[in-house]
Amino acid sequence: MRRLAVLSMHTSPLAQPGAGDGGGMNVYVRQLSAALARSGVGCDVYTRAWSPELSAVVQVEPGFRVHHVAAGPLAEVDKEDLPSLTGEFTEGVLARMERGYPADAISANYWLSGVVGHALKHRLDLPLVSTFHTLARVKAEGDVDPDRRTKAELEVIGCSDAVLASCTVEADQIAALYDADPHRIEIVPPGVDHAFFSPGHRPQARRALGLSNDGPMLLFVGRIQALKGLDVAVWALAEILPSVPDASLVVVGGPSGRDGAAELARIRALIADLGVAGRVRMVPPAPHELLSTYYRAADVCLVPSRSESFGLVALEAAACGTPVVAAAVGGLRTLVDHGRTGFLVEGRDPADYAAHTAQLLLHPQLAAEMGRRAAERSLRYTWSGAATRLRSLCAELTARTLVECR
Repeated sequence: MRRLAVLSMHTSPLAQPGAGDGGGMNVYVRQLSAALARSGVGCDVYTRAWSPELSAVVQVEPGFRVHHVAAGPLAEVDKEDLPSLTGEFTEGVLARMERGYPADAISANYWLSGVVGHALKHRLDLPLVSTFHTLARVKAEGDVDPDRRTKAELEVIGCSDAVLASCTVEADQIAALYDADPHRIEIVPPGVDHAFFSPGHRPQARRALGLSNDGPMLLFVGRIQALKGLDVAVWALAEILPSVPDASLVVVGGPSGRDGAAELARIRALIADLGVAGRVRMVPPAPHELLSTYYRAADVCLVPSRSESFGLVALEAAACGTPVVAAAVGGLRTLVDHGRTGFLVEGRDPADYAAHTAQLLLHPQLAAEMGRRAAERSLRYTWSGAATRLRSLCAELTARTLVECR
């Protein structure tokens, strides 16, 4: 396989993670496409143009380009309004591919891109590999039109030549909840860039960020939306303070989605009500490679998400040698080895998060040992490894007869 068309309609790999709809999927598309390009597979990533100032094609690095395709207004559009633009986006991608950017296979990310990829598969007679990142039947919060999304996911899964899952948990969910053929589900875990994300000196990391070296620091990294559970992290801090009075919480991220501003206001009100304003620092989204300094600066990283297909934040924190206290959901169950590299929490009770976090803060030797094990375990996850598996899969698919829609 020489060229891959990568669809990422609703968010660009060039966008800032942690702001708007930018998150782990942005990192995934960018890092995996770069790794594929370096392995000899050219990647053309297609995303919706959201500004008239964008170049039609951006050369990110040799073999890796991002195409901004006009679909709807050249402005930000709520994700909930994007389904009506999939047809226009499909035609725009098709025109680009037929005009000089051919591909041997299509990789679709998220259900909106899956709808586009489904159409392009039949227009171009190419194999389709779909990665959903989140699923309607798994998410704790529903979409504006969950029935429409679920129907689309069923159709895309039924017609994909392969469906990628990040871990066995997600693979089982796809098979059980969407009646997918297990033989067409391939587990390809995301990776982490160990050149950036690796253990370091905590005091120096704090100095670099202008943070105090006094007292333990908890860290939350992610978009501010109900799904990510920042309120649980704030409550956990309040629960910890009686036993660890010099603890603090740093939050790196911005509001996301239609209800993001309201969620941020709710979090600020909660911080005030709990009397922890002096112990919480809100930081705007940071460039992805700079997040490593925050991970190194932290004593514990909290990941209290309601659902996570994988949990890239937990992996990046682990790679930096920082133990994680995370929700026992989705891919986090496979990333965190409970009691060895961090702790998994069943349920949403902040007291449970606080108990595990306090255990780490009050026993630095235990935390250091967990962090060391976490960093060692993270070495099994690399973007080059993910690229190798996807390249091999796509090469195999191009030699097969395409799957017929069910």
